[in-house]
Amino acid sequence: MHPILGLSAALLLLPTLALGALQTEAIAYRDGDAALRGYLVYDDARPGRRPGILVAHEWWGLNDYVKQRARMLAELGYVAFVLDMYGDDRVTEHAQEAKGWMSQITANTQVWQGRAQRGLEVLKSQERVDPEKLAAIGYCFGGATALQLAYAGAELKGVVSFHGSLPPATEEQQARIRTPLLIAHGEADGFIPAERILAFKAALEAAGADWQMVGYGGARHAFTNPDADRYGIEGIRYDPKADARSWALMQSFFEEIFAD
Repeated sequence: MHPILGLSAALLLLPTLALGALQTEAIAYRDGDAALRGYLVYDDARPGRRPGILVAHEWWGLNDYVKQRARMLAELGYVAFVLDMYGDDRVTEHAQEAKGWMSQITANTQVWQGRAQRGLEVLKSQERVDPEKLAAIGYCFGGATALQLAYAGAELKGVVSFHGSLPPATEEQQARIRTPLLIAHGEADGFIPAERILAFKAALEAAGADWQMVGYGGARHAFTNPDADRYGIEGIRYDPKADARSWALMQSFFEEIFAD
């Protein structure tokens, strides 16, 4: 665990330290011919069914960073499941390889949404999960993936995108958006053109969606990932303040959508 992320998690989770141990499980599932394996985490001391959070990984694949985020969610009392968008245990630290894998998925929106929905079905089927209280979050490519679930009309209480690519919803997709959206965006993110941001907001307004977008001044792409700097990619940088603030905002959002 990265020391900064670990400290952040510990500070946020002090009230739950007396609870039971986190349980983790690799879950094999399929999307057509694709063999996938996700990562489930929950606190075994939490009684009854709990809200379930689907977590979508960055373009690097289902790596240690996104697993740690799932553990942080479980420590907050949620059942977290990291879906697998690539299969074959594919994880990389090479941008070109990651871009290629991501492009294979995003080239076909129906495939993209279907792959995400398979992960949501796995989460929903877990005995510890309240199937009426589901949300999805994601990082970078995963943020866009979480948004695609909203665009597909998935039955979710809410969606959170952290430094996602912000694909604008088409007119057809706009009609399907039924869930509140929270978008955490770095104002210095050079990977997302201003024109796309305008189109993204305009599409949500046209849809009459319940959405909020929070921009963090000076924050660049991948601002929540403590390992972002070591990838050596210009324009990608960890921002501890934006990380902590966006995580706290997500918690407030969850308290709201799961209140009933």
